Amino acid sequence: MEASSSAWIVILLGIAAANLPFVNERLFGLIPVSRERKPLWMRLLELIVLYFLVGLVGYLIESRIGNVFSQTWEFYAITACLFLVLAFPGFVFRYLRRHRQ
Repeated sequence: MEASSSAWIVILLGIAAANLPFVNERLFGLIPVSRERKPLWMRLLELIVLYFLVGLVGYLIESRIGNVFSQTWEFYAITACLFLVLAFPGFVFRYLRRHRQ
């Protein structure tokens, strides 16, 4: 796999994973929740877990391409902020858009 195409795979996976907690009422899109609506704390916890899963996929792809570069805390702070920015459309869809009643 070429480095450019693998970077796009990680970006598209990040966009999908960041919006997943906000577009459905199941935990990780698979497990039904006993409540009618998922609470915000559960969506945020799901968002954190998905951030680490996307990071793991990126790490595995990077290790298959070649050398894995060591990262410092700045890298993780920037990628966490980027993941939150990617989650913004799902957040707007769930909480800020006016739904018909």
